[in-house]
Amino acid sequence: MRGMINQGQKFSEEMLRLCIARIEDKVLRVSLRDLKFSHKVAPCRLVVPFQAMLTPTLPASHKPEYLKGFRAFPRDPTTIEAILDDVQVLNSLQKPRRIGIRGSDGKVYNILCKPKDDLRKDQRLMEFNNMINRLFKKDVESSKRRMYIKTYAVTPLNEECGLIEWVDNLRTLRDIVIKLLRERGIAPNYNEIRHDLNEACSDNSKLHLFTTKVLSKFPPVLYEWFIEMFPEAGSWFAARIRYTRSCAVMSMVGHVLGLGDRHGENILFEEGTGGVLHVDFNCLFDKGLTFDIPELVPFRLTQNMVDAFGAYGYNGPFRKTCEISLGLLRHNEDALMTVLETFLHDPTTDFIGKKRCFSTLALVLGDL
Repeated sequence: MRGMINQGQKFSEEMLRLCIARIEDKVLRVSLRDLKFSHKVAPCRLVVPFQAMLTPTLPASHKPEYLKGFRAFPRDPTTIEAILDDVQVLNSLQKPRRIGIRGSDGKVYNILCKPKDDLRKDQRLMEFNNMINRLFKKDVESSKRRMYIKTYAVTPLNEECGLIEWVDNLRTLRDIVIKLLRERGIAPNYNEIRHDLNEACSDNSKLHLFTTKVLSKFPPVLYEWFIEMFPEAGSWFAARIRYTRSCAVMSMVGHVLGLGDRHGENILFEEGTGGVLHVDFNCLFDKGLTFDIPELVPFRLTQNMVDAFGAYGYNGPFRKTCEISLGLLRHNEDALMTVLETFLHDPTTDFIGKKRCFSTLALVLGDL
């Protein structure tokens, strides 16, 4: 046990060093050796930090015959065998780094090393979402509709750095929409859009300008992505339903949690199934209301998203899934509160000294 603890300390120290290592601008690939990373931390007995390895299997029944000899985790878990030397640097402000870990099963598992971001919020939200997934499986109405929240492993290393499981075959909503618009010969001019939005929001009498000057230039195109990715009628219908229901689930969960900052880079699509994955849970408990331009909408329901729901729009499967999701959240309030209350008793750095966030958090917990 002592040896495993020492291995864990050395591994986390090297991961922290990798997270904060300085990388020059416009560098997209780098070697771990150039970053003074010690490959001696592997092999080690630590489990690969992926959700599939970290999630225990629950027994099918509480009867003694089921519990006898039951193991929540496999006897031979996939451990860290080696750290690949190649590092991919993502083109964003904080320069997160993607590395590959070779497991004891011979497979390569990609991990995102994220600096300058407190991932404790994300980890707790994944716990919250995993609990909701278990509730979905137990409920008849939600299980027959295969309602779920796509989750991933989050491993905080300290208050500013952490590791995130890399999920393959994803595309951001922004990438999909921009590509489809350009295929139609439409190139968004963001300065012009910002000017039109400011004009439309300057007075209530000018709100119609948003419809006439902004929306009219960018017709809904998201539905085309489903036709391209799922050309067969059966797969197309299944993907669209999966998209609609996953949007509804996260809309209700996000609304209860006061989740904001749902721009096109934080909503991703699963290319194989059409489902939706949300990332970046930094803006929680109505933090968006404190921005210079407050976020007033409870969740993202833009014309592109509604159009891709199909002929019924938000009045079909989307509305029904919202009703089921919100009903389950209310019915299981006590169980879900056990996760959310950790934000009050052990606040993350973003909440320290911010009375508005604390009062909003308490309000959310009280009205769940």
